[in-house]
Amino acid sequence: MTQPAILLCGHGSRDVEAITEFEALAGHISRHLPERKVMHGFLEFARPTIGERLDDLRNGGATDILAVPGMLFAAGHAKNDIPSVLNDYAASHDGFSIRYGRELAVDIKLLAAARERIAAAEAEAGDAVSRADTLLVVVGRGTNDPDANSNVSKVARMLWEGMGFGWTETCYSGVAQPLVADALERVVRLGFRRIIVFPYFLFTGILVKRIYSAADVVAEAHPEIEVIKASYLNDHPLVIDAFLERLEEIPAGENLMNCQLCKYREQIIGYEKDKGAAQVGHHHHVEGIGTDADHDHGHHHHHHGQDDDA
Repeated sequence: MTQPAILLCGHGSRDVEAITEFEALAGHISRHLPERKVMHGFLEFARPTIGERLDDLRNGGATDILAVPGMLFAAGHAKNDIPSVLNDYAASHDGFSIRYGRELAVDIKLLAAARERIAAAEAEAGDAVSRADTLLVVVGRGTNDPDANSNVSKVARMLWEGMGFGWTETCYSGVAQPLVADALERVVRLGFRRIIVFPYFLFTGILVKRIYSAADVVAEAHPEIEVIKASYLNDHPLVIDAFLERLEEIPAGENLMNCQLCKYREQIIGYEKDKGAAQVGHHHHVEGIGTDADHDHGHHHHHHGQDDDA
């Protein structure tokens, strides 16, 4: 019996580096599963689109697909936009099965990878400042889904307690509050000698670069405070292991997202109107339009709950 093919579903980005890193992740997974056909596609901006990759897999003879969202948390993209594309495609092609996995979520492997990224930044900066005198800033993407946003807070809390920092602050690159610049302006007043800014992101992109720029601005304005920029997760071996686990969950029937606090299933405070919303995509206008390598900078602007990183 032929093993199901694998499709990694990325958000997509205008940033070429972000796309390159996502492609590298697909390559890592393919090397771990040499007997499987592994492909990747994007929801918006970059090509191939998810639909184009499904065409490639079907034309290559695949009839059974395991699809996973290349995303840390389940907000609108993982819950609505990607399933909408997959469901529409499956409904339009008889005999073609697509089984969808869950997001990476708050995972022990990812926490360990995050710890290593932060510790590496500390090691590079030296041990002149103790963790008790260090404040950790964990930056999430920011969405209009409170469940996804709260997961960033949980990650920050677990890293803070587990690593022994003096304090932590959670902030977001967009949509959710507090935003990065506001949070950094607040934490510099708390009296810590060192601040570590850690983007809890899978890949680089426009948002991560903005986060690092905001850290640079604060460092320049407050030379008395050491501001360190930790690397995002990227292709850490434990991140790859987590993706492989998500793929193993699908045939076992363990690919269930957290629905207890999902605003589409329950009347979450402040989001009551979203309960029962139709599962439809919102990215047709930017699907496959290209990255900054394909267009002059600034000609394509797109703003929504999770912005535009891979």
